[in-house]
Formats: sequence, C-alpha cells, structure tokens
Amino acid sequence: MKVGLVRHFEVECKLPGISNFMTPGQFQEWLHEYEMSDIIKGNIEPSAIIWEKCYSSDLPRALKTAQKIYSGQVVETKALRELVICPPTDRNIKLPVPLWLILGRMAWMLSHKSQIESKLLFEKRVKYILEELILKEDRNVLLVSHGFIMMFLRKELIKRGFIGPGFGRAKNERFTCMKNDG
Repeated sequence: MKVGLVRHFEVECKLPGISNFMTPGQFQEWLHEYEMSDIIKGNIEPSAIIWEKCYSSDLPRALKTAQKIYSGQVVETKALRELVICPPTDRNIKLPVPLWLILGRMAWMLSHKSQIESKLLFEKRVKYILEELILKEDRNVLLVSHGFIMMFLRKELIKRGFIGPGFGRAKNERFTCMKNDG
C-alpha cells in the first residue's frame, strides 16, 4: 500500500513582510483571506503510481490542487484541513504576521485557551484520517492537504510501519510517497 502526500499549490495571497504590522483582528482577517485564496497554477511531475483514490482538504487551495493533479473523483473532507491558528491575545498590539504565526503555534503547543483545536484533538483527527479514511481500504491513496498537518500524517504513518522520505516543512507542490510493504 502507498500513501501519497501532496501540499497544495502556492496561493495568490502572499505572506506579508516582517515590516507589515497587524493587530490580532487584522491578522485574523489576513488568515481568512489566505484560507479562501486561489492557487497559482503549479506543476507536479506525474507519478508512476496509479492512485486508486484521492482525498483532499475541503479548503479551496487544496481542493483545486487535487482537481488539477488527480483525474478521478476527489473526495473532499474537513478532516484534512490545516490547523487553525488564532492570535494568543486580543490586546490591540501590532506585530508582524510571521510573529503572530509563531506565537499562535506556540500557544497551540502549550494548549492555550486561545486556540480552537487542542493538540490532543488535532492528533486524534490525524489518527481518524488514517484509521477511518485511508488504512481501512488498503489501496494506493493520494492525500492533498496542508504543510503542518502533513508533518503529523507522515509521523503517524511511520508509526504504522510506512517508510518514505523525510521533510521538515512541506513545500508547496511537493509530492511524498509513503510505502507499506508489510
């Protein structure tokens, strides 16, 4: 069995520079704009593997990517959505977006009340994806999703006996194949 992991194509909404300061409200507006942003048509080399099924996050950037790289019907699911990051404070301070992202991830790692999904719930969601969607069918499955959740999917696949190349931060348009020959 093989599981292909693909991060969506690059999006039109760019990360504001370090000199662009935002309040927590402006940061959340930017996050929403990013979530709904269209993709820049990318290019992924076709795989020699015949994918029997394709699951995609239901967010536009992932779904549009899946529709471009998979010729069959794409099954969209909220389970493959990226972890939502919220500002850890609602104080009217201005910080650059990269710092808001770092603080949000730190707040999530520490299970801060500002975050919508706890680390425990996120990890349960990753296990659900694998147990209920992917591994039940014993087919070659393509997953089109987002960078952060892909790291956790890969880690969970390795725990279940899959092997494949490593990646730190998943790059846009990058394809990774995880295999389980057992």
